[in-house]
Amino acid sequence: MIETVPTPAGDARIHWHPAPRARLVLALGHGAGGGVEARDLQALAAALPAHGVTVALVEQPWRVAGKKVAPAPKTLDAAWTALWPVLRKPGLPVVAGGRSAGARVACRTAAGLGAAAVLALSFPLHPPGKPEKSRADELLGAAGAGLPVLVVQGAKDPFGRPEEFPSGTRPVPVPHGDHGFAVPKKADVGQEEALAGIAAAVAEWLAGVGG
Repeated sequence: MIETVPTPAGDARIHWHPAPRARLVLALGHGAGGGVEARDLQALAAALPAHGVTVALVEQPWRVAGKKVAPAPKTLDAAWTALWPVLRKPGLPVVAGGRSAGARVACRTAAGLGAAAVLALSFPLHPPGKPEKSRADELLGAAGAGLPVLVVQGAKDPFGRPEEFPSGTRPVPVPHGDHGFAVPKKADVGQEEALAGIAAAVAEWLAGVGG
């Protein structure tokens, strides 16, 4: 089911993937270079309803409008915040999450919105080749607010490899994965196996979230 929601930045869309007996809602935003069709978002939407998790893939207004460049962070945050009452409508705890830029939005806003936890997929810890320009404060801010935080990171992600993350975060590595969790064809882990591993790790973590 696709639900259109007005926000200060324009109309957004929520792509609902309901669980038969849901106990949580996992809201996932997309990155700045793609949309909700990203392989990891789709893999989670397919796998998690069987674990009692309704997945809501959030399509930001700039993508709905057909634009190719994401707006400023405060605009992304404002649209995400405006969507929150709709995400809470099922009356269940909501886990804030996303991939890349969407993970940053989730981290920046989770505590203020009352999220149950934060899932950061391919968190862009720094621009490629510029580790001195760290965004760790966004990630640590969510954890510092007392929220459970799970980071899932490609082992070869140029925006930050798992071993680069600061203490207080323990990323789940995706072997051979890049920023989009793509793995080379010659790797000892296939693409579908990598995506299944991501889904399994997230499902296991979510089992302990939300009481």
